[in-house]
Amino acid sequence: MIDLSNPGPLLAEICTIARAAGDAILEVYAREFNVRLKEDRSPLTEADSLAHRIIGERLSVFDSTLPMLSEESAPQDIAQRRTWTRYWLVDPLDGTKEFLKRNGEFTVNIALIDAGRAVLGVVLAPVLERLYYGAVGHGAWRRDAWGDPRPIRVRKTAASPLRIVGSRSHGDGELASYVAALGPHELKPMGSSLKICLIAEGAADIYPRLGPTSEWDTAAAQAILESAGGRMIDRLGEPLRYNTKDDLLNPHFLAFGDARRDWLAPIQSTRQANRG
Repeated sequence: MIDLSNPGPLLAEICTIARAAGDAILEVYAREFNVRLKEDRSPLTEADSLAHRIIGERLSVFDSTLPMLSEESAPQDIAQRRTWTRYWLVDPLDGTKEFLKRNGEFTVNIALIDAGRAVLGVVLAPVLERLYYGAVGHGAWRRDAWGDPRPIRVRKTAASPLRIVGSRSHGDGELASYVAALGPHELKPMGSSLKICLIAEGAADIYPRLGPTSEWDTAAAQAILESAGGRMIDRLGEPLRYNTKDDLLNPHFLAFGDARRDWLAPIQSTRQANRG
């Protein structure tokens, strides 16, 4: 039975499972591998499928009562998940495009969803040997290679110039307008959920995502960010929540550390300018 009042043992187990998946991914990464396109034209590699299977098997052994929803889950699981109140939400290989580019900026994401909220998360970047993990209300940590974990916190006052992280593989005109409206800044492109983790550890101030993402892309990192004192909100200022609608797409969102700043104002002013 999962005890969220004492998440230490649970986090340790999920970190171990993420590392097992990461090791399998690295074995594929080190050699030639097959790639095929899914129905939505996104790439799927051997590593995606292998990591999905390892995580599913390990989580089932750990607690057979909790279901798992993964980017690579079967259609029947995706259909049934609307009846679940607590479950694992997994992206076995977040940043497949970065995997294909061999730039190391891909992750294994494992989150625990409870009543629509990401309450616990683990994000592993296998090539970087970097592990982030946290549980809401209990703190967040970063561990490099096999070194000691260190607690992480967001930067409570945004830097000047702002440190913005953005997608390495996605971008559009609306994002450019929003970033320009923020004023002086440094923009760092980054792949996968690492962008949100950089905010969690105070290395970046904001990640504006004004394009499509799926729930498994963000849940683990959101749990870590909120555990580190940050926030992730939609255009209405509401926290991102999970399994609350029929589809699995996230709304556009902002992830940030400095909660005193009105990060939504530039979006609203840009909209008004476009209407004019």
